[in-house]
Amino acid sequence: MDRLYAMKVFQTVLEQGSFAAASRALTTSPAKVTRMVASLETHLGVRLMQRNTRKLSLTDAGETYLQRVRHILSEIEEAEAVASEQTHQLQGVLHVLATPVLASIFLSPIVAQWHAHYPKVLLDLTIDAFPIKRVGDYDVALLLLDENFNGNLVARPLTTTEWIACASPAYLKLAGMPKSPEQLRQHAHLKFQWPQNSEQFRKKVHFQSLNSAEAIDVELTPTMQTTSFEVLLSATLAGAGIAFFSRLQLDMHLGRGSLVHVLPDWTLGSSTIYIALPARKFMPTRTRAFIDFLTAFSMPKQVAFCASNKAQ
Repeated sequence: MDRLYAMKVFQTVLEQGSFAAASRALTTSPAKVTRMVASLETHLGVRLMQRNTRKLSLTDAGETYLQRVRHILSEIEEAEAVASEQTHQLQGVLHVLATPVLASIFLSPIVAQWHAHYPKVLLDLTIDAFPIKRVGDYDVALLLLDENFNGNLVARPLTTTEWIACASPAYLKLAGMPKSPEQLRQHAHLKFQWPQNSEQFRKKVHFQSLNSAEAIDVELTPTMQTTSFEVLLSATLAGAGIAFFSRLQLDMHLGRGSLVHVLPDWTLGSSTIYIALPARKFMPTRTRAFIDFLTAFSMPKQVAFCASNKAQ
């Protein structure tokens, strides 16, 4: 048994959530993935995970082992990166984690330019709607964080975007244009369902006037809620109701007129896009090159890295 490869397989199974998904990520068969994990457990003499038809879960021994495996594999990747940096051209795999919105709107349009600059670096992009707990497992993570976020991250801010209300012209023609935040109570509310432990998870929506210090909290009852911004946007475009998005997501639709900015004198706060990094002593040159590349596309000047109780 190739023990290092078995460790990688084990880690990939947990990252992907199933043996079948891990086999696709590793471009091998599900049977081989199953055999590798079973062989690893036999070698160690302990069960690492519990399996059933619906989900996988780690045993206590598996949890401890996974932490060590991640560290070992990370050290190996960094050692390989140091060696490869002795060549003139960057190469290897860059593991990137991003939300669906940031991946499609922020990353996808610049992949071609990145590849033109660094053709031998493979971008391995993982999508997660709520990625903040997985930052340590990737070279780089792109996060959209609320202005009230308070966490321990090593991060660099890229750009800030405000949250606004919008609806389709067809919906507003039928339901009318709300004149104040309170009037949203009479409208169909399409809601993004944030995790219960997040700052954004609340029944009341906070509105801040752009013309004064006035602020108001409005409790809205949704007609639909979802954990997918893509679904939320599709429903809004189809005229199902009023929804709240970051302006980053809406520029194209507002420009075309397929969506209308509702309550333009009010904002729902702002969020910042961050490049978040694992707490590693060594940063591969390809990671630093990727960070500089993203920064050049989003900000006129570089911002120093920070590590504090609040990403800033």
